[in-house]
Amino acid sequence: MAKKQTAGRDRLGKLAPQFAALNDDVLFGEVWAREKQLSARDRSMITIAALFSAGLYPQLKSHLALGKEHGITKEEAVEIVTQLAFYCGWPKAWSAFPMIDEIWSDQE
Repeated sequence: MAKKQTAGRDRLGKLAPQFAALNDDVLFGEVWAREKQLSARDRSMITIAALFSAGLYPQLKSHLALGKEHGITKEEAVEIVTQLAFYCGWPKAWSAFPMIDEIWSDQE
């Protein structure tokens, strides 16, 4: 089971409390918790692909780190980005690889 998410409240609680609650309680509290339907690891891969394709790098970095927590290896992250480079854009891969290197640097 995924840990309780508080990023919405931590980052946006004062500015957008309803959005923060939906983020933490519905998206992460209910949707991500549906591990019988789709594992957290698979959800991470899908989310990484979606954020990469949209070029949403701050969120991508957060979800790469979450993917690592969910068991995605550095080699798998590199392979995901390599695959996506052909479908979503070569420059996006150049932007994503340093994030992977930073997040998984403790494994070297």
